[in-house]
Amino acid sequence: MTTIHIKNGRVIDPANGVDAVQDLYIADGKVAAVGAAPEGFTAARTIDATGLVVAPGLVDLSARLREPGYEYKATLESEMQAAVQGGVTSLVCPPDTDPVLDEPGLVEMLKHRARGLNGAHVHPLGALTMGLKGKALTEMAELTEAGCIGFSHAEVPVEDTTVLLRALQYARTFGYTVWLRPQDAHIGKGGVAHSGPLASRLGLSGVPVMAETIALHTIFELLRATGAKVHLCRISSAAGLELVRAAKAEGLAVTCDVGAHHIHLTDADINFFDPNARLTPPLRSQRDRDAIRAALTDGTIDAICSDHTPVDDDEKLLPFAEASPGATGLELLLSLTLKWAEDLGGHHGPGDALFKALARVTSAPARVAGLDAGTLAVGSNADVVLFDPAARWLVEAPALASQGKHTPFLGYEMAGQVRATIVSGHVAFERNAA
Repeated sequence: MTTIHIKNGRVIDPANGVDAVQDLYIADGKVAAVGAAPEGFTAARTIDATGLVVAPGLVDLSARLREPGYEYKATLESEMQAAVQGGVTSLVCPPDTDPVLDEPGLVEMLKHRARGLNGAHVHPLGALTMGLKGKALTEMAELTEAGCIGFSHAEVPVEDTTVLLRALQYARTFGYTVWLRPQDAHIGKGGVAHSGPLASRLGLSGVPVMAETIALHTIFELLRATGAKVHLCRISSAAGLELVRAAKAEGLAVTCDVGAHHIHLTDADINFFDPNARLTPPLRSQRDRDAIRAALTDGTIDAICSDHTPVDDDEKLLPFAEASPGATGLELLLSLTLKWAEDLGGHHGPGDALFKALARVTSAPARVAGLDAGTLAVGSNADVVLFDPAARWLVEAPALASQGKHTPFLGYEMAGQVRATIVSGHVAFERNAA
């Protein structure tokens, strides 16, 4: 294992309250010291990080890698490269592959393939029910042994509330976390855009906010009955966030995340039927977006995720209502988070805003997922990102390593460019300064 000395960088480590220009020392795949060199340390490699931010590698709570089953949309190789190019060193992948991640052998195979690529750490979610059909529960204990960190139903609502109740009772007994995207199974079914004046004008079928809030009411009632722990994926509305805020105040074991796109965009960004803006959940109103930003600031929303969903041209370059929902996000997560920090900077100091924003993509998601990640504490895994907060880059298809080239941000100029990504002490990605 190479010993690495990263010098003169601005180390920001929200987990440990650190924001200072100091050196970082890596040995045996772990953080050996921060500040002064450990005794007898000799660097096999020195990286000058002058002008760069040195932070824990990003932890992404939702990245679809498309394997197994959807290799025509993306491969593990392409998406792992996209992850390290975006500074993401740990990622959670949902179970909606083909076949679904409902058997230990499939989970072990995915973990084995990912390990062989020496990229980001991959943490799969197991399917909550067999085949995500919402009927028979999976063998959660066996899936946990195989490497699942929680259980999810991906984008498929659990129609039978009794099944969801049983799943939460079982999860509570064994201390598992259930990851749910609140979406009513019937209201808004088949909808493609936020229900509102814009969708009506464009003649698009709508997904009303109540599809989210009705599901949240159901989930919270079940939590009161079971005491289970739930992580809510990609909350999208002001009304939904009010319910989450109240649930947290009540003491329910709830955490939640938001997709990076929803911090910046609204349903107006559909423009004239841009299929790149077809997302799940749909982009909502400006009021909803403002509520998301406020909830990120006050901690109601725990984490920002990329909601990385690579889609190929055949499924995206279609009329809006027929296009597959989803956008690439792994390589945009850092820049979109920094953009939020920049907007936040007017209310806090610029340094405070950056510190707070990085917490939402490092220490907070690691805590949500129960991962030993998102920290630069001595002895922790040496997962590190070095980025230039001032460098600007253009979002265009050739710049993206992901096989999915579709994002509503194509053509935008972004601030924040990853210079190097270190995973378990080895340099997994490096970009030469221009």
